[in-house]
Amino acid sequence: MRLSQVSFRYGRRGPTVIGEADAGLAPGDVIELSGPNGAGKSTLLRLLAGLAEPSAGAITGRPAVVGFAPDRFPTGQPFTVTAYLRHMARVRGGARWEPWAERLGMEHLLRLPLGELSKGSAHKVGLVQAIMSDPGLLVLDEPFAGLDTATSAALPGIAAEVAARGGVVVASDHQGGLRGLPGLRQWSLVDGHLKEGAPAGGHVTERGAGQVTVAVTLPVEDLPAFLTGMREQGYPTREIEETP
Repeated sequence: MRLSQVSFRYGRRGPTVIGEADAGLAPGDVIELSGPNGAGKSTLLRLLAGLAEPSAGAITGRPAVVGFAPDRFPTGQPFTVTAYLRHMARVRGGARWEPWAERLGMEHLLRLPLGELSKGSAHKVGLVQAIMSDPGLLVLDEPFAGLDTATSAALPGIAAEVAARGGVVVASDHQGGLRGLPGLRQWSLVDGHLKEGAPAGGHVTERGAGQVTVAVTLPVEDLPAFLTGMREQGYPTREIEETP
């Protein structure tokens, strides 16, 4: 797959969001896309997935089967989780979604309407619909955002499996969740320019360049709900003290 002088702008007179991007993607590649907020990462991912057309240039060699998981799964649809995944499986020629739902720990979500899901739970649905059909190109927009610890731990292995069978994985990721994978390629998108390698100054995080550890005191009976809520928002959380 190749990007050749790919540019994109919104409207004929809009500013250029991506300018003359050149890059090659080979079977087995796993690529982390980073850059500051508003740099055009989501736009580039949509171009790669075929959901948007370049204003100039061309994207060639896209695999026949593409899986795309957006950063915010659209929950305003009149389905339960099971009904939605069954529908998507039919659209994709009878793909099996059940093993993926089990692997991502979704059994307790299957009867819920999409509109009742938390961000992290909705993100799981988006991941399953993206990977159920064994895509040759898997495009993930902030895949770790809002996920619980177990799902976050499983996701790098899933990306590695797609790559091992000759697929390509491209993920926009502020959290560096794929950094442990051998051979990981890094793209950076800054000021509309796509470059191989991390941005100057290192990895850019959505919450800022640094991190802090915060201790919170709360009633014992509120602890489970608090921990669950924080983990669904993507924060590593653990109990460090129990007060009698």
